[in-house]
Amino acid sequence: MRGAETVATKPAFRVALRRRRCLVVADGFYEWQQTGRTKQPVYIVLKNREPFGFAGLWDSWTAPDGEEVRSCTIITCEANEVLKPIHDRMPVILTREAEEVWLDPEIQAPTALLPLLTSYPAQDMEAYPLSKRVNYPAHDGPECVLPLR
Repeated sequence: MRGAETVATKPAFRVALRRRRCLVVADGFYEWQQTGRTKQPVYIVLKNREPFGFAGLWDSWTAPDGEEVRSCTIITCEANEVLKPIHDRMPVILTREAEEVWLDPEIQAPTALLPLLTSYPAQDMEAYPLSKRVNYPAHDGPECVLPLR
């Protein structure tokens, strides 16, 4: 993940910010909250449960062995009030209006793009603890996002 504060100045991301922006679509994401000596998995969603887009950048390059590599990164920003107790950073979640600007290839000026890279409104998000079964890749189903009881 790349930080919103430096994405326009880091050589590896300056061109991508202007020309290779994307959305990484999700309906929630995991984070782990330190609780004593253990980490508690937490699921973060929009209160309306709608899918959303993370602000992303993509790239395509040739590896030393000649293979084409396609990659992407999600931009992060300072955590909002929902995430602060869990982590100091969060992925940039774009509003629907910001998604249109972010994906518009005609808009390339960092001055038009950087203001989009802010924390999503905390009042529209929620976080809840999950079972630790989410920590194991063998568990991959809807039960992984059920609230801990």
